[in-house]
Amino acid sequence: MTAATQKVLEFLQSVHPYDSLPQDELARVASCFDRSEVPSGTVIYSEGEPVSGVWLVKSGTVEVTDGNGALVSILSPRNSFGERGLLREGRAVTTATATTNSVLLCLPGGELRHLIANFPAFERFFSRGAPSGKLGRQNDLATLKVADLMARKPFSATPQTSAQDAAKMMREHRISCVPVVEGDKLVGIVTTRDLSGRVLAEGRAIDTPLSEVMTPDPLSLSPQSLGSDILHMMLEHRIGHLPVVREGKLLGMITQTDLTRFQAISSGQLVRDAAVAESYADLAHVTQRIPQLLVQLVGAHNAHDVVTRLITDIADTVTRRLLKLAEEKLGPAPVPYLWAACGSQGRQEQTGVSDQDNCMIIDDSVTPDDMPYYAELARFVSDGLNAAGYYYCPGDMMASNPRWCQPVKTWRRYFQGWINTPSPEAQMLASVMFDLRPIGGQVSLFRDLQDETLAAAAKNSIFVAHMISNSVKHAPPLGLLRGFATIRSGEYKNHVDMKLGGVVPVTDLARVYALRGRIAAANTRTRLLTAEELGIISVSGARDLIEAYDLIADLRLENQASLVRMGRKPDNFLAPSDLSDFERSHLRDAFVVVRTMQSAAGQLAGTLG
Repeated sequence: MTAATQKVLEFLQSVHPYDSLPQDELARVASCFDRSEVPSGTVIYSEGEPVSGVWLVKSGTVEVTDGNGALVSILSPRNSFGERGLLREGRAVTTATATTNSVLLCLPGGELRHLIANFPAFERFFSRGAPSGKLGRQNDLATLKVADLMARKPFSATPQTSAQDAAKMMREHRISCVPVVEGDKLVGIVTTRDLSGRVLAEGRAIDTPLSEVMTPDPLSLSPQSLGSDILHMMLEHRIGHLPVVREGKLLGMITQTDLTRFQAISSGQLVRDAAVAESYADLAHVTQRIPQLLVQLVGAHNAHDVVTRLITDIADTVTRRLLKLAEEKLGPAPVPYLWAACGSQGRQEQTGVSDQDNCMIIDDSVTPDDMPYYAELARFVSDGLNAAGYYYCPGDMMASNPRWCQPVKTWRRYFQGWINTPSPEAQMLASVMFDLRPIGGQVSLFRDLQDETLAAAAKNSIFVAHMISNSVKHAPPLGLLRGFATIRSGEYKNHVDMKLGGVVPVTDLARVYALRGRIAAANTRTRLLTAEELGIISVSGARDLIEAYDLIADLRLENQASLVRMGRKPDNFLAPSDLSDFERSHLRDAFVVVRTMQSAAGQLAGTLG
């Protein structure tokens, strides 16, 4: 071994993950590095140029900037750079420049790939995706996709099929329900119970067409729904059959029989308990178990989007149960209405820390004399949510605020005003209300309003530019010298806010992508994936941002679960000092990706405005 290689080996012994290699492999790797002395001001590589290896700073400093010239990071000894471009498409995604006279070591790309393939520490360190242990329990019903559970090519009938023929079909094929389709669109469903209760019991003729006895527009699921959606819907609505549809087209059926070999996790029990609760106290008893559910789900290595979906399902059921209890107390609603959630519940991203954000959309036939009913209903539900632990919104973004309990025409005027006059308040309100998701009531009251609003907003370049500018106001907590910009005083001194500094910047960006692409989905991850499919963001940009978001969201949930295990209330504040070197490095890299995407969005806003 030469003296130069010996010096490289000694240096690598203090650098992770090289320090994890066996001594003979470390010696071999040390001999593979190319050493170079780089004068201050030298551009090591520029964005878009081919990248042949990964660099390691032995001495000196290197400045990394994004495609818009914005500072991403200042690297010091033992920091590596260039791996993102190398491992993606072989081209640099940033520009690296020596800011002092520096000594750099470069490991060829083939050697790095060899280390990643053969040594887990390298795979973990150089991969921004979820570690292999975080694959979730794929045999759990709650985390399976409906597409993997449904009975494909179901037998079906038409609205003109007679009750007798439907009964014969059920007997012949040993099934207990028949979906009713017109063309390829699902229009209804008929079960054996329908035939006995609506035909035999009522003395109807056996040639009665199914259109007269079917359940029209039945509840349904998409093939991308989770297995938990099946269980929760069946438990809450006390049904045993669910069609699976895509854009109205029947794809398959799910029945209770399909679930017999699966056992749901405890979120199903909480949904069932919430669906039959008779009081605020009963619902509070249900939601008090959510922190422990969070611990179980995180401990089972479920992905963050699965965990938050299951937790949000409970909030949805609690809300619908409160609406039911309110109607039992107040009587039937004078005209149709829709209760919608925004915020984290609207995006199906609730964690162990959630307040309530909601509104009510009422049919335009409502009269002034009817409005006190809806005000009382909103107070009942909002008070119930607060009693159950979904605390009153500090900004009063709740249906109990008369401003957010209005007819469709008023909501239409709200959105038109926000789009046409994008003031700071309008941007804030639009950011909240673009995450609306129907929870209970007449869904059609929202559907047309949403389509109109997305179309109008996407066409208004000034509004889009303002929304983009608003989306980059929450900056990731990055320090210049390879560290974090932590909170400097108070209860959370030396912590970072994983919500405002990590999750919120990504949800803000995803909302802008949804606006530009007229994407109806409210969920952040779904918005990002759809934006990639539509070409709104590049494949590499989407991949980086999704992986960064996954890492940030996973660490946020793991920190909350850790607090619960210690007997504390979960919150959004994490101390970087509590993380391993590996976790700190990758969390910072994730924040860098988010800031880079914010910078790109900011440049776009300038061209639109």
